Amino acid sequence: MTTPLLTRRTILQAAAAAPFALSKVAHAEKAASMKIRIAFAGRTMTAALEDNPSARDFASMLPLHDLTIDDYAHNEKIAYLPRKLTEAGSGRFSGERPGDLCYYAPWGNLALFYGEYQWSRGLIRLGRIDGSFEPLLARGEFPLQIDLIR
Repeated sequence: MTTPLLTRRTILQAAAAAPFALSKVAHAEKAASMKIRIAFAGRTMTAALEDNPSARDFASMLPLHDLTIDDYAHNEKIAYLPRKLTEAGSGRFSGERPGDLCYYAPWGNLALFYGEYQWSRGLIRLGRIDGSFEPLLARGEFPLQIDLIR
């Protein structure tokens, strides 16, 4: 049995493609590892951020320790950010469900959903809360802290 020899061209093509393959893997691992800690009312939750420009812009602002979270519309809590995020991550999305962390571009606020909702223009999903979102059910206004944990 003969073993095919690698041609110089094959070797050069493989060498040229390797950095791109590694870059894609590193980018996917970085996106998958963007986790945040959300703390208010003596409770803590974690969330995994999406891999989109708006979520990356949000992560670049962290830590945020001077925010206030408050009830809005009987299905979400909101908090105003110190500046607007890029809207490059905008566009229709599906699979809306309680536990979603979104950005509402027209008002420049975070929206943390604890009830059913539907996508609307200007709403950008930034991530999803890991596990229980029970802390969002606490009624009232609270100091809010958000930290990048990975």
